[in-house]
Amino acid sequence: MAVKPEEFNFAKNDQFKTAMIPGKFARAMRTCKIWQFVRFVIINLKMLVVVSKSH
Repeated sequence: MAVKPEEFNFAKNDQFKTAMIPGKFARAMRTCKIWQFVRFVIINLKMLVVVSKSH
């Protein structure tokens, strides 16, 4: 039985029958230090905007 593309990232084991397994690109983004730093800066800038609007 062939696996449908939309079901490819779902683990089929005893513990987790429908747990998502990140793809290759998602794993690379989660472990890339440069991307994590960029996300950190973006989130902090967004926080600054929110805080500045409230004061």
